[in-house]
Amino acid sequence: MKHLIIGTAGHVDHGKTALVKVMTGVDTDRLKEEKERGISIELGFTCLNLPGGRRAGIVDVPGHERFIKNMLAGAGGFDLVLLVIAADEGVMPQTREHMDIIQLLQVKKGIVVLTKCDLVDDEWLDLVKEDVKDFLQGTVLEDAPVALVSAVTKKGIPELLKLIGQAVEKVVPKAGQGQPRLPVDRVFTITGFGTVVTGTLLSGVIKVGEMVEVQPEGLSARVRTVQVHGERVEAAEAGQRVAVNLAGLEAEQIDRGSIVAGPGMIKPSHRLDVRLQLLKSAVRPLKNRTRVRFYLGTRETLGRVILLDREELAPGSVVYAQVVLEDRTVPVKGDRFVIRSYSPMRTIGGGVVIDPAPKRKHKRFREEVLEALSTREKGNPEEIVKLYLDANSNVHLPAEVAAGTGLQEKEVMEAAAALAEKKEVKLISGDGKQYPVSTAVYTRWLEDIKTLAISYHREFPLRDGYPKEEIRSRKFPQLSAKVFQLVLLEMEKEGALEVLPKVVAVKGFATGPDQRLKEQIQQISRIMGESAFLPPSWAEISNTIGFSETMGTELLQYLLRTGEMVKVAEDLYFQRDVMREAISKVTSYLSKHGEITVGELRDLLKTSRKYALPLLEYFDREKLTRRIGDKRLPGKALNNQ
Repeated sequence: MKHLIIGTAGHVDHGKTALVKVMTGVDTDRLKEEKERGISIELGFTCLNLPGGRRAGIVDVPGHERFIKNMLAGAGGFDLVLLVIAADEGVMPQTREHMDIIQLLQVKKGIVVLTKCDLVDDEWLDLVKEDVKDFLQGTVLEDAPVALVSAVTKKGIPELLKLIGQAVEKVVPKAGQGQPRLPVDRVFTITGFGTVVTGTLLSGVIKVGEMVEVQPEGLSARVRTVQVHGERVEAAEAGQRVAVNLAGLEAEQIDRGSIVAGPGMIKPSHRLDVRLQLLKSAVRPLKNRTRVRFYLGTRETLGRVILLDREELAPGSVVYAQVVLEDRTVPVKGDRFVIRSYSPMRTIGGGVVIDPAPKRKHKRFREEVLEALSTREKGNPEEIVKLYLDANSNVHLPAEVAAGTGLQEKEVMEAAAALAEKKEVKLISGDGKQYPVSTAVYTRWLEDIKTLAISYHREFPLRDGYPKEEIRSRKFPQLSAKVFQLVLLEMEKEGALEVLPKVVAVKGFATGPDQRLKEQIQQISRIMGESAFLPPSWAEISNTIGFSETMGTELLQYLLRTGEMVKVAEDLYFQRDVMREAISKVTSYLSKHGEITVGELRDLLKTSRKYALPLLEYFDREKLTRRIGDKRLPGKALNNQ
């Protein structure tokens, strides 16, 4: 394994910090109060050089029961745990609670370290070893090796280091691919550098210069510098203890429990679907809607447990549940969590996140709900991806599906491709990417758009189609304008729709004026043609023909859009052929005389100044003429002819 984190666990004053110091030479108690009281209060950090040149991060946790939440903030990133038990005291209350947490978080690799062995005789030591063996029966550390050490005499330390070297070879590495995810366990400011956050990088790579998000705060920042074990690096990899200098953010904006992640990778949630286990040691059953303290990653929040198939959960039982949190957290499928009773504070259970952001509150005692959760937890990649896409009416980046399902991006795309062959998933292509969407969702979208567009065509037969942005904001606000355009183009490719620059039309649907409107358009054209360069206002035309105000507006926009009429000024329109004649006359006049005035145009077109002046201003805008004082000379458009 390339990188890993070794963590301590155990009762207060059993020698965890002393053990770390004798192995690394570093005292991880950095606070004044820790020095004065002789106990760890906050998480401590250092590194350990392993055989073969590898270096592991060390997280030293406090053992006092008052600081369990600090212990939990560090334990989530452990790859290997050193369960520290003082030989002169044996298994104590926080030994048991820390072991419960290790079990709930499924830290499966560890070494049991019996410290202070110099204080006891061999007979007592044998009794303690037997007691520890019984204590660990049925836990993830049941078969863990046992090291006998003394931080004072350093006896057993070389053997412990050898055991650590052997154990790390069997540790499963964290996901090195995909976007970075860094739960923050410490935030501080360095003069001249700004805000720094530290944590264990759970996945991906975090690089200098890249943009990241801080969630659930919803902040964006640039990675200014990265340090690993106090040394500057260009990039940190999954499994390393990392310090990240974030440009543009204040330390007060970030808390322990925040997540630094790749842009768009994860989204905050108030609700989680989980598989929950209540510890056998819990003193009472867990009732539905019990308020608990919820710990995920480095974050602590309060929430209520909704039991989906029973009214109360017996100690030692496992159940599917939904947790409703009072503050947002940022989970990923497969994350493990711990719950503690609200009061008195005691670890009572934990489990695994199945759905990090369910879209809805589940109805209880529903078999289909339980089956869906079972599929999300245990199904193969195709089943999991299909269930996720069916439940989320959106077009997704593979990274989003990966975060929501707990799969790798490669697994997501392989599953999506297989589902696409079965016509169960559509792959929307654009910008060199592929966005999977459920075929059922896509088909529903297509029918919704067609229904809207047909209704729109019937209501506004003279318009080209339904405005795209209006459809998106009304029916698909979850889609960005860019992604919505890709969806529409896919539908056009299939022959269902016609996508114009600003509107959507149903392919093959007859639009345009009916016979009655065609006759009225001909009547308008005749009136405007006969009026020539003395055209009536649109209101006069509407009154003459008998339009309603709404239909008059629709018809005017249609005639302007098709070029049948030309708008010269506000409420001044010319029929297309009349405008062509005007341009022809002006062009000929300028060719012969080189210039023209308002009065000369008035006489040329046999009109009045009321129409001649707006016409010349229109010609100026169209570059047919250019104004010099009171005269117009040929413009660029005429000179280029």
